[in-house]
Amino acid sequence: AGAVRAPLAAGTEPPARCVCYGLGPFSGCAVSRAQLAFLLLLLEELRVRSCGSTGGVPPAPGPPTAPPEGKHSLEGSATLFYMVHCGKALYNNLLWRNWATGTLAKMVIVGNSFKGIEERVVSRILERDYSYIAKVLKGTEEVALPTHPRYLDTFNDTSVHWFPLQKLEELPPEVWECVEEPTYQECEDLEIIRKEEGPAAAPC
Repeated sequence: AGAVRAPLAAGTEPPARCVCYGLGPFSGCAVSRAQLAFLLLLLEELRVRSCGSTGGVPPAPGPPTAPPEGKHSLEGSATLFYMVHCGKALYNNLLWRNWATGTLAKMVIVGNSFKGIEERVVSRILERDYSYIAKVLKGTEEVALPTHPRYLDTFNDTSVHWFPLQKLEELPPEVWECVEEPTYQECEDLEIIRKEEGPAAAPC
């Protein structure tokens, strides 16, 4: 609860909706069921009522299913993105689609640690294949979910991320000048299911 409240304590606008990516087949997978249970508790904790999804969990009535490949626009609404154990390209695409200071400041991401990505991926590869993650690192605040021995495989390397407007505005102007859509033509380990292949789903 402390981790998920951290962005709100820092002044981030409370999310009005949630978008979920990457939940696997929770009817037959204990890991996916635990992730779904945490999502439902998280929505209750934050009092978020609308939820769009792709990859396993049916959306609540009202909002459309989330676009595949992570290319979801906030469209002005503060939004929580629940993306546990998703591929790096999904995060990169999401950042690209909302690449503006005022928009990113309304976003909270629960997913793979950006600090962990920075530590594990060679900087040259990170900047070439996942440039939006690389560029936003210094504008990101991150709090890791506490570890629990029962859920080491379920929520390992998972953090809550948010993007304070002040930190974003302190980034160099050239960071915001390039808004080219990612293509991943040179990426050898692309962890994403393309639009024409169907919705993304995490393996069980």
